[in-house]
Amino acid sequence: MMPPRGAAGSCRRRRLAPLNEDNGRFLLLAALIAAYLSAGATVFSALESPSEAAAQLRWNRTLHNFSRIFNISLPELRAFLRSYEAAMAAGIRVDALRPRWDFPGAFYFVGTVVSTIGFGMTTPATVAGKVFLIVYGLFGCAGTILFFNLFLERIISLLAFIMKACHERQLRRSGLLPPNFRRGPAMSGVGSLVGWKPSVYHVMLILGIFAITLSCCASAMYTAVEGWNYIDSLYYCFVTFSTIGFGDLVSSQNAAYQNQGLYRFGNFIFILMGVCCIYSLFNVISIVIKQVLNWVLKKFECRCCPKCHKSSARLGRRNAITPGARLRRHNISVDADGQYDSDTEGRRLSGEMISMRELTASSKVSLAILQKQLSETANGYPRNVCINTRQNGFSAGVGALAIMNNRLAETSDSR
Repeated sequence: MMPPRGAAGSCRRRRLAPLNEDNGRFLLLAALIAAYLSAGATVFSALESPSEAAAQLRWNRTLHNFSRIFNISLPELRAFLRSYEAAMAAGIRVDALRPRWDFPGAFYFVGTVVSTIGFGMTTPATVAGKVFLIVYGLFGCAGTILFFNLFLERIISLLAFIMKACHERQLRRSGLLPPNFRRGPAMSGVGSLVGWKPSVYHVMLILGIFAITLSCCASAMYTAVEGWNYIDSLYYCFVTFSTIGFGDLVSSQNAAYQNQGLYRFGNFIFILMGVCCIYSLFNVISIVIKQVLNWVLKKFECRCCPKCHKSSARLGRRNAITPGARLRRHNISVDADGQYDSDTEGRRLSGEMISMRELTASSKVSLAILQKQLSETANGYPRNVCINTRQNGFSAGVGALAIMNNRLAETSDSR
């Protein structure tokens, strides 16, 4: 019996609709981000608002007491404080600080610009400096993002190489690999290693451990040199490495340090490695978030159309290989050959979309392409074959997502 045309074509119309899987994932992520922002605003407002109100009350009390004791009017005192705020914005402090616009200070500034940290403790004051910053930041930020992406590509490749070597060693210990096994063309004959890729969760765990270790070491250095407590140092490391850059705590700003050259070099190395590591960790976490979004979308797939869901389940049961299915299919095919003039006519009237002969032929071609891709990936060669030719040039992803595409188990085309 033929299934209803509306039920059979509803999934096809859904795929052709403007709200496809990518748009659905984007809208779902936008809704989750809005909820995440609202939740964060609620929590921070509850935590910080009482402290802000108490600080404002203490400041007003101090201001009135100072005005009364020294016989200074409040308007004059407020005007003096505005001048002090302007001096603070210009980088002037009561204690001696390092020059902001000598070459080391300017180098520190451009580093915060191109890395998008932007502490804000130093800003150009001239019109020429502001115009130059626009042009300089445009190309500098783009080049730095490219550097971060290339670092991500190499750290993923390095971790995959190390984890694959550990996987081979584990297989060799368990007896699944011969002792004289070597990488190369012979790898395609070993079923345990064909297409093997590291899991994104293992990569995320390794990057997370490395980021925590790096932050702890940097915090110990800042606590000893800058005089901050350890929690403030950890806070500064996260704010800096994640390129948030509030500017309330900034390292290497005093006029002189003990072993100043060594400290500035260590500060530069910690910030560079921390930003690269946290950037890579953020991108790996984004893959996990994307997996969660895909899982949520699959839960809602075809729920709005029960007829289509039942029709797809019925087709899946008919095409599934179960005990006795060969005998039943043989009888059905004999009856179909006797009733219809062609196999295509029989499939059209029975509701099937493809015959087993066509499925076997297409599977052989797809299997050959897939084996070639897996062999090239296992041996480190680039992917040049695209199975789905209907996809556009951005189907593999853009930026960091494109770099991690087909390099991890969760981003593989074979999944």
